[in-house]
Amino acid sequence: MITGAIDVHAHFVPPAIVERVQEIGAAMGVKVFEERPGGNALQFDHGLRIRPFLEAILDIDTRRRTMETQGVGCQILSVWADLLAYGMPRAAGIAWHRLLNECLARAIDGAPDRYRMMVSVPLQDAEAAARMFEDGVRTHGAIGVVVGGHVEGVNLGDAPLDPFWATAERLGLPVFLHPGDPTPGPRFRRHGLAQSVSYTTDTSLAVGSLIGAGVLDRFPCLEIILSHGGGGVPYLAGRFDCMHQVGDRKTSGTVAEVKPSSYLRRFHYDTILHAPAPLRFLADLVGADRLLLGTDYPFPVQDHDPVATAHSIGLGAADVARITGGNARALFRL
Repeated sequence: MITGAIDVHAHFVPPAIVERVQEIGAAMGVKVFEERPGGNALQFDHGLRIRPFLEAILDIDTRRRTMETQGVGCQILSVWADLLAYGMPRAAGIAWHRLLNECLARAIDGAPDRYRMMVSVPLQDAEAAARMFEDGVRTHGAIGVVVGGHVEGVNLGDAPLDPFWATAERLGLPVFLHPGDPTPGPRFRRHGLAQSVSYTTDTSLAVGSLIGAGVLDRFPCLEIILSHGGGGVPYLAGRFDCMHQVGDRKTSGTVAEVKPSSYLRRFHYDTILHAPAPLRFLADLVGADRLLLGTDYPFPVQDHDPVATAHSIGLGAADVARITGGNARALFRL
């Protein structure tokens, strides 16, 4: 039985992934290299090179102690978004995500009350992604799926992903939309702008495209969780509405049936905003029943005291209970 708060936004990379890449990675076009002493990182044949792994993202024991300090009883784990690597060739991408999911499932086996998992899938092939999501639920007990904000520069709503969305809707399990920027452009490389601006921009672009391209209209029961409080979407809702009203549908490609702000309650939002005022604004805008506790563990931008965050915005005890666990239990069927 799960007790305590439920953290829906926490990342884990089982050390077995690094070990398996050293053994069989060449066949998938992945290799391990060291960018600094003791800091393993990965290089992909299609050109992607990710940053070295944080020690804490590989360490299950430190994670457990941190959760106890935070009052978190269960983390719903997803792999680090930098590993999604949608630029891999189709067959290699399928093998890669199969490896990620198998290693994650084995690492948390035997502790279902403390850890549950979301699978990752190769979005470069929507049919394969759909099959892997369903297989992950059946084989590994997955309760959701994590996806990036775009597929090699193509916004999620504009990518040919309907077979995947259809499967997610049929399964009734959430899609966790997590932005990523493994190789930040020049404007994002300093001042923490990759994490604070690039990530939230990626989420905003993904959501705008999902709404504008009609994905939410075609799949009315699709459940999607947005990272980092929804990025800029809640604050930009009025501008989305304005463009929906005055824009040329033929040139913009927008097919959304109603104004974008009408879709805001179709999404769920984590609480990782790092300040009470914007989180309270989000709660007032979409309702406390759409908010889910998140930490972004173990990255430097994590919320170290997520339960206190839920209490900090002045909601009643019933709403705080929903945010810290009740909403997640309902959404993930826990």
